[in-house]
Formats: sequence, C-alpha cells, structure tokens
Amino acid sequence: MALAKVRKLNILNELFGEVITPRAVWVEVVERGKGKPGSEDVKNATWIRVLEVKDKLSVEILTREIEVGEAEAIVLAKELNADLIILDEKIPRIIAKSLGLNVAGSLALLFIAKKKGIINEDLELIIGELRARGVRFSNKVVEELKRMYNASDAKMKQ
Repeated sequence: MALAKVRKLNILNELFGEVITPRAVWVEVVERGKGKPGSEDVKNATWIRVLEVKDKLSVEILTREIEVGEAEAIVLAKELNADLIILDEKIPRIIAKSLGLNVAGSLALLFIAKKKGIINEDLELIIGELRARGVRFSNKVVEELKRMYNASDAKMKQ
C-alpha cells in the first residue's frame, strides 16, 4: 500500500483493473490506518476487493517469520493462483518467490506506470516522497530499476 501513501494508488487500477487484497491488509491500511496518508483512497477504491484467506494454518505458520498482512497476501495469492503479488519487504518476497509466485514491488510498478504513460511525474520525486513517508528501498534496487527502465527505453527508440 506504499502507492497509496503518495497518492499513486490509481496505478494499480490502471495496470490491473481489479485488485484483490486479504482482510488483514485491509484492516491494517483502512481500519487501523484511519487518518494516515492513503487510507481513505484505499477505502474508497471500488476496484479493490477484499477476500478472506481459507488456509488459516499456513497464515499462522508464516506469521512466525513475517507480518500477518504479508502472510495472508502470500497465502491468498497461492489460493487464487494469482498472476502477481505485490510485496515490498525482502523476506516476504523471498518466501513468495520460493512458493512459485510472481512478485513485483511498488517501485517496479512505478517504473512500469511511467513507461506506459500512466504517470508523468519525475520518478526521483516520487521515490523521495515514498522515503519521506517511511517506505524504505535500497539504493541498489532503485539503481537496478533505473538501469532496466533506461535499457528498455533505449530499445524502444531503436
């Protein structure tokens, strides 16, 4: 939900149409996050569907290593055979990938949205705003995404 913090939640709708989130993420962002940046945007997004996870045991096992929202997101993605799961934290990403899930982070989505013309703002400014709101990304990840973005941009110009 990092994108909601910087008023870029619409990127998800533009890229994917409907987005499914587990109940724990909804509770964290909308109910407990009331008044925080982006919580109202998430609450009012009619294209976000909240689902309950069926496999509570797997969630319980995963919460020994990661937070409940991330655990539910991983289990729900497996249950739905989701095309993609959006995770920013390192350990949940490793777990999701080890379970055969396709994983993308908020930064990758920003770069894709920029490439598709969904956003026009300078990515450096958005990344700075994310960091100012407590979202952490390593410089290495940012540089790798820039490199990939610039390489694909150069191919398109050829």
